[in-house]
Amino acid sequence: MSFLLPTKIEGEVLWLGRVLDRKETLASTPVGALSLDFEGISGEHHGGLTRRSCSRVKRQYPMGTEIRNTRQVSLVSKEELAGVAESMGIPEIRPEWLGANIALSGIPQLTQVPPSSRLIFEGGCSLVVDTENTPCRHPAALLEGLFPGAGLSFPQHARGRRGLVAWVERPGRIEPGEYLRLHVPQWRGYPPLRDRLGAVSPLEAKASIAAPV
Repeated sequence: MSFLLPTKIEGEVLWLGRVLDRKETLASTPVGALSLDFEGISGEHHGGLTRRSCSRVKRQYPMGTEIRNTRQVSLVSKEELAGVAESMGIPEIRPEWLGANIALSGIPQLTQVPPSSRLIFEGGCSLVVDTENTPCRHPAALLEGLFPGAGLSFPQHARGRRGLVAWVERPGRIEPGEYLRLHVPQWRGYPPLRDRLGAVSPLEAKASIAAPV
């Protein structure tokens, strides 16, 4: 039996971008297409087979430890960003303001897609979902510059709706207007976490913690 199950859930690529120099700006630059290899997006700041560990994994490794790069690609949802903008009371949140690489439409609750799911594009490229891209202060600072008095609330309102990070399993080229299909792993939960997390399953615990406020 195959571990990964194709679903009937399809999405569409609406927008593509690259972060050329993270030290200069968080914002990504819109592009007409993305070329991806096993190191990620060509010319992208977050590319590479490995990366230096950051605060997101500080409980696992000392800061700056070289680890596998599972954050090669950042994906966001048009529907989720619209919901976050509405919650914040601002007219819009553009994917480039969050340093995103791919903006999608059509996949419900994109941020809640299970880890190890595959996003398989019609052109052949395949991305493996690593985890939720948790909201932080960096895009909040950029948004505060655009919407004074509202931007700093981004982490609060974007919980569970910030999008995903993923890595390249099959290289290829992605273009706007391209469709993709969601493939998900069979999930049984991990019973030993029941008592330790106080939840029925890790996903339910995650959904509870990440629920928008």
